[in-house]
Amino acid sequence: MHWEWVGLAVLFVLSAWGMRTMVRARRAREESDSDKLEVAIAEQRHIPPTLHPVIDPDRCIGSLSCLSACPEGDILGVVDGKAALINPSACIGHGKCALECPVDAIRLVFGTSERGVDLPEIDEHFETSRRGLHIVGELAGMGLIKNAITQGLQVARHLAQSVSASDEAAGVDVAVIGAGPAGLATALGLQKAGITFRVLEQDSVGGTIAHYPRQKVVMTERVDLPFLGKFGKKLISKEELLATWQRALEKSGVTVEAGVKVTGIAGQDGAFVVQTSQGPVQARKVVLAIGRRGSPRKLGVPGEDLPKVSYRLIDPQQYDGSRVLVVGGGDSALEAAIALANDSDAEVTLSYRNAAFGRCRDANKRAFKQLVETKRVRALMATQTKKITADAVHLEASDGRTGKLRNDFVIVCAGGELPTEFLTSVRVNLRRLFGQALDEGQSPSGTVPKPRRGSAKAVAEKQRHRRLVLALFALGALIFAVLAAAGYDYYGLAAAERLKHPMHKLLRPAGTWGHGVGIVATLFMLSNFLYSVRKRFEIFKGSGPIRGWLTFHQFVGIMSPVAIAFHATFKSNNVLATTTSVSVAVVVLTGLVGRFIFGLVPSREGRESQLAELQVRWERLRERIKTLVRGVTDAKAVEAALEVVTGPPPSGSFFRFLTRLPYETAHTRKVLRGLQPLFSSPETFDDFAQGYRRLRTLRYQVGFYQSLRQLMSSWRILHVVLAVTLVFMIAAHIVVSLYLGYFWVFK
Repeated sequence: MHWEWVGLAVLFVLSAWGMRTMVRARRAREESDSDKLEVAIAEQRHIPPTLHPVIDPDRCIGSLSCLSACPEGDILGVVDGKAALINPSACIGHGKCALECPVDAIRLVFGTSERGVDLPEIDEHFETSRRGLHIVGELAGMGLIKNAITQGLQVARHLAQSVSASDEAAGVDVAVIGAGPAGLATALGLQKAGITFRVLEQDSVGGTIAHYPRQKVVMTERVDLPFLGKFGKKLISKEELLATWQRALEKSGVTVEAGVKVTGIAGQDGAFVVQTSQGPVQARKVVLAIGRRGSPRKLGVPGEDLPKVSYRLIDPQQYDGSRVLVVGGGDSALEAAIALANDSDAEVTLSYRNAAFGRCRDANKRAFKQLVETKRVRALMATQTKKITADAVHLEASDGRTGKLRNDFVIVCAGGELPTEFLTSVRVNLRRLFGQALDEGQSPSGTVPKPRRGSAKAVAEKQRHRRLVLALFALGALIFAVLAAAGYDYYGLAAAERLKHPMHKLLRPAGTWGHGVGIVATLFMLSNFLYSVRKRFEIFKGSGPIRGWLTFHQFVGIMSPVAIAFHATFKSNNVLATTTSVSVAVVVLTGLVGRFIFGLVPSREGRESQLAELQVRWERLRERIKTLVRGVTDAKAVEAALEVVTGPPPSGSFFRFLTRLPYETAHTRKVLRGLQPLFSSPETFDDFAQGYRRLRTLRYQVGFYQSLRQLMSSWRILHVVLAVTLVFMIAAHIVVSLYLGYFWVFK
């Protein structure tokens, strides 16, 4: 069967070429992303504004599904073979990357070690330190429309279960304070559950969204709202969003009491009294969904209270013919400047304290840059407002120079601050988080671990995944038992003895049972690609947690060789079939290596810590060796030898590292033999040689990890290429079977 060998050779050559191309593309991507991260650090754009992902490199398996999940573009990249946050200041905390990580290697954390974030203390059901009082939405630390809606629906489900209909109390079951996305979602969920409630809003329906500039495009995602069904799309204007909310309220019969300002919350769980500008409201439970809009961040400069100063842009056309200064460097500031330039004839200037924009979307940066280049907007970077007067604004540059800008209006877009005073007045405890995950922290006593904030849904998903694992394990055991029972006394026979077995024609690979097992096993193996489809195509992103898909992928991968072995009756019958079976085993092996072994290789941070440890040991050893070197006849030769073993670790491929290791070992012995005569006593040389070898070992450990990780970063590509190659081999196996007349029951 000469043609089989030729075909296999061509297939493997093409596979090798494909892998080489993919490895080059991956390494080019890594170099580009590493450069972007270095630039971000150099420009001081490496500090995220608030909620952001942290990737554990020792758990990341390099699937990189998180990269394409982020709707903001290149926020995540590939560094050192793993996912990494390469544009931290532009991250706005979508959290989709964490949802798309199949191995839970991504945590969402608040703040950084340099900059903390104050947040209310809440538990897994969004209940605060004051029992019966819940906080959802932006005030709880999770911005974005979808997050707010999801939290509102979650707390509504929890309250529907915790509020007993038999309780007798005046008023309503729940008072919902705020009619933004979180508050409205809570109200819709409560209405569907038949729970009585009142929605109190100090302004108008929509909350912060109602105060966005006209036609501002916001980003949302599809969610399932009660009474409305599937809601949301990638880009939607403010007007469309508000109209959709209004439609949902009309369908559900929910009424929002607008113009009602909440001034305090008295009482206790089960008997709250919400104090408002329209009188008291009695409720058993309270949900705060007020966001952070009520406390715009002030500049703290003289003149900030003048009527010319505002903290949001509603209608750009009201500034026609005026000189307007926008202060800020985030998305809201850029969008305000862009709207003024496009929708009015105002003279627009933007002042930002930094030299470059960091925490805003690339689309806004590009649009703003174009307006600056066409001189429609004037950008005063690295400047700060020092004083505001009736007809001017005084600015100070980073170099200390000051200037006076003639001006009619100032729009400050510096973000919002936590309404600390109000939260304190309603007895809600706050906590400052410094780069801590949602599930980190302890109770005030410091002894009982706190539940993750808003984690009830995640806990339920983990329980479902645990049940899935157990179900697949049981299914695998059942499949193996059925296949083994069908021919337990046949598979152990020699080839000659099998011919005499009464079930030989049925169980052999071409028999009805054996051939059927082969067909089912083939379809079973091809289902393995469902994980790749789920990971790569946007249309399938919402079809269940990706972790479950990976679990099924692993289950199919492990069971496939078992099914193939039963199909082949544990015998090698021809070159193509044997090669296909071996390829299945290799694909499974590379998958297991990528899933379970890749994370064992120390990450860059681990290697850097080892380098730091090496440096500490070297300094200690050097101090001790100084006394040893004083007595040698050629101190410079000894110092030169020490510099070699404390220099940068060896680089290159893993195989090159292994081939050079024997040479380096022999070279070390040669160096020590050359240095031995320089020491005054054998004991002194022995001390020196011991320290020298220890330094060399540490240096080579770091080099080994570097080269091994470089190899392992290509392991996943090898797995993918082999899997695709396997598909062609399976197809060839099927074609040959059909050519030889094996049609199973179809004849």
